[in-house]
Amino acid sequence: MDFNVKKLASDAGVFFTRAVQFTEEKLGQAEKTELDAHFENLLSRADCTKNWTEKIFRQTEVLLQPNPSARIEEFLYEKLDRKIPSRTTNGELLGQYMLEAAKDFGPGTPYGSTLIKVGECQRRLGGAEREFMQTSAINFLTPLRNFLEGDWRTISKERRLLENRRLDLDACKTRLKKAKAAEAKAAAVPNFQETRPRNYVLSASASALWSEEVDKAEHELRVAQTEFDRQAEVTRLLLEGISSTHVNHLRCLHEFVEAQAIYYSQCHQYMMDLQKELGSSNGDVYTNAFTVNPTPSSSSSPSTAATLPVAPIAGAVSAGAPEADTLKIEEVQPPATGTRKAKVLYDYDAADTSEMSLLADELITVYTVPGMDPDWLIGERGNQKGKVPVTYLELLS
Repeated sequence: MDFNVKKLASDAGVFFTRAVQFTEEKLGQAEKTELDAHFENLLSRADCTKNWTEKIFRQTEVLLQPNPSARIEEFLYEKLDRKIPSRTTNGELLGQYMLEAAKDFGPGTPYGSTLIKVGECQRRLGGAEREFMQTSAINFLTPLRNFLEGDWRTISKERRLLENRRLDLDACKTRLKKAKAAEAKAAAVPNFQETRPRNYVLSASASALWSEEVDKAEHELRVAQTEFDRQAEVTRLLLEGISSTHVNHLRCLHEFVEAQAIYYSQCHQYMMDLQKELGSSNGDVYTNAFTVNPTPSSSSSPSTAATLPVAPIAGAVSAGAPEADTLKIEEVQPPATGTRKAKVLYDYDAADTSEMSLLADELITVYTVPGMDPDWLIGERGNQKGKVPVTYLELLS
């Protein structure tokens, strides 16, 4: 083992000198070389870029993989330089469970066949999610990680070197200042009445020594200034490269948004197809259960048509019943077969003159008419009459 004592002592001396200079600067006992305003702006911009890039990177990881255990596992695989194993998404797992449940319940049953359709849709959604995660990791996360683990580490290293060069420069300035002060004191004309000849000779010798010390300090200052300027230029070039980093991250951000838009578009299309498929296969059993924009049906709802009497409408033609939006409340007559009582569950304010306001816990008379929206009934309270919402009522026997 090559153990260089001189180098170790020299490094220890440099470290001690820097520590002394740094401490004196903090205590206000030494001057500090200030960087120009443009350089300070570059440093501030670089720090801001690093901090926000790190936050965006971490939160994007959480978005793509909410499970912290899975994120830790992926991190370990990356550090070990091993391929990350394929992981089943939650959508794919849900779809698999639904398909297995359909086999047990029977694919021919309504519930089993619906489970198969929904399960296949969930598997497609899971596949789209997997593709989105992979695309985002390659096009967005990887460039951010490369900046944090590559470019920023290089910038940080050069900034530390620049700070050390600055401390060396300021220490040389302080040493030169002290040497010049000592030289001036030694070179002062002595007072022969107070100074003995022997002390005068010693003072002249000390002046020569301090002159040599000043020359040495000036040489060290020039060397330190040159090294500081060179390191400042290297650091400046790296900091100005942050603008190129922003351009690169902007392109990656556009690719991330595009991948996200494709993913959500695929999910929307899959759900629309599933909704149409379920609506066409189960429409006879669940009327309007799966339609996106339900329209008033020509027949009353199953919950009210079988239990509520239907009232005739004066002036109605036999060709068909009037639509709900052309229904004239004043022309509606109670059915001859009787009416039903209903208890109001909540207060309701009428939206227009065709509706009737309700008060909670009051009893009203209700019935339906042909062509009326199944979510509404005709309600009567004394001389008042109007449409009332079914969800605000509790039908009494």
